[in-house]
Amino acid sequence: MITKEQKLAVLSKLAGEFNKQNIVWAVGASLLLYLKDYVEDFNDIDIMVADTDAAKMETILKSMGTLQPSTKANYETKHFREFTVDQVDVDMMGGFAIVKDGQVYDCDLKSSQIMEYIEVQGQKIPLHSIELWRKYYMLMGRDKKAVIIDQKGI
Repeated sequence: MITKEQKLAVLSKLAGEFNKQNIVWAVGASLLLYLKDYVEDFNDIDIMVADTDAAKMETILKSMGTLQPSTKANYETKHFREFTVDQVDVDMMGGFAIVKDGQVYDCDLKSSQIMEYIEVQGQKIPLHSIELWRKYYMLMGRDKKAVIIDQKGI
């Protein structure tokens, strides 16, 4: 089993490369909840990337890990890629979009949605908006995650 420390080491390693290339990116999903102390663990590294920087990020991820077959579900995300980097699952989402009731919701990362930065193992990590992730979880039908956010507050 991969430890949190191993996953955070991969996050730090990736952040170093993304930051060098001036990529607009942010941590989202369960890792965001973990880094903001909403949950005690996370399964993988979910990275939001601005649609305009997705190709650059994909090149970096391919050089650092292995592209996996996609399990893309109820989304219209332009650049959804799954990688394994040092045995850690990394999901890249560029041009993120969610489909609900036949409507497509544009959830592409904008730099104005980066709410703060934290340091993880010496690297600057941008954090996406908890408020937006509450909305995304509701659109995806993942109500339990939204309730976790509601219980702690935004």
